Amino acid sequence: MQIADQGDKGMKKTILITGSTDGIGLVTAHALVKLGHTVLLHGRNESKLQAAQTAILQETPTAKLAAFVADLSSLQQVASLAKTVSEHYPTLDVLINNAGVHTIADTTTQEGLDTRFTVNTLAPYLLTRRLLAQLKPDARVVNLSSAAQADLNPAELQQPSSLPSGHVYAKSKLALTMWSRGLAEQLGKQGPVVVAVNPASLLGSKMVKDAYGIAGGDLTRGADILIKAALSDEFSDASGLYFDNDIPDFSDPHPDALNSQKVAQLMQQLDTIVASYI
Repeated sequence: MQIADQGDKGMKKTILITGSTDGIGLVTAHALVKLGHTVLLHGRNESKLQAAQTAILQETPTAKLAAFVADLSSLQQVASLAKTVSEHYPTLDVLINNAGVHTIADTTTQEGLDTRFTVNTLAPYLLTRRLLAQLKPDARVVNLSSAAQADLNPAELQQPSSLPSGHVYAKSKLALTMWSRGLAEQLGKQGPVVVAVNPASLLGSKMVKDAYGIAGGDLTRGADILIKAALSDEFSDASGLYFDNDIPDFSDPHPDALNSQKVAQLMQQLDTIVASYI
């Protein structure tokens, strides 16, 4: 981990972006430091994290940066990441839960969970929960959802899945969208804005290239909406909502994300799984 001097923030924000060593996360980080914000980079690979930090500083020498290493497929490492971030940054203005996986070789974590559910659903939930003390009522949590959303039984989060990666990915993104709404309702005005955002379908990230074998669209489109969700007045009252950048506008997600009973059941399952890491 490397901590840079935050300097005089003024109206500037301190923003943590998970999965910011490539793809939408890295493009977003580049843009935010150019605007003068302090960006906390995250990656699971030390060398890629250093390379991302170097690239940003080459482009924006005055960038205010920090870098944190953690493998989000390990809930223990997620908890450690939250602890380290909170020790160095007692206040966070924005948490962008960007990290995600689709097609991977090892689908079972060391903790006996499904890797895809862990990285896409459980890790951002745990990280957000652990950082709530740092996220004041006017802060924001931006969760990277997807147009791909498929219904799930909350019990599926407890064990590895034998389903194809595309199916698990869609289930994990619905679960993420559901807990975004559920947490927003739990916190109300006492907590940060929690919003789920589909950054646009099939953008040119490594995940899309690996999963579908296509180049994908301009990553800037995704970065732009993440920055808007993090900073603009348009999202100041968007807690619990879903923004679909394919439209682009606020929209209804999968019906299960609007079903209070199903959301409550999912929240209960999430709390059970992460309880020992809170």
